[in-house]
Amino acid sequence: MEMLLICRNAQESSIIGNVAVAMEARRNGKDVGVLFTEEALAALAGESMYWPPLFESRDARTRISRNATAMGVEVSDAKDARWTDVPRLLKSAKDSGVGLFICPIWSQILGVDGRVSANLSTIDKETMLKMLSETKTVVGGF
Repeated sequence: MEMLLICRNAQESSIIGNVAVAMEARRNGKDVGVLFTEEALAALAGESMYWPPLFESRDARTRISRNATAMGVEVSDAKDARWTDVPRLLKSAKDSGVGLFICPIWSQILGVDGRVSANLSTIDKETMLKMLSETKTVVGGF
């Protein structure tokens, strides 16, 4: 893998940002993945996501949803573009060839096995460590 992004917090903007960067890298021919860990993993297993204070307003969230989707980052809800739909975003990313991975250590710590989106791949600890050590560029997140 050429690039691996690590997404660790449950801010919806962080999840969108990491996946958007990965999708852009994929469109540019890179072998890329996102490793979801800590809060992000808990959120994708059914806990709440949240917006940072500057993006909490309806106007800001609507602008993010519409503009990201216009850029090819399919995050807006299919029925109402004012709202985001993270499962749709993950499916779009997976379909475009972005690897989406569940951190096996945090999966076990949080006890979320079987509750995370089917669009994310389960990997074992050895695979994760190999991925982290052999990937050309590891980014701590956007």
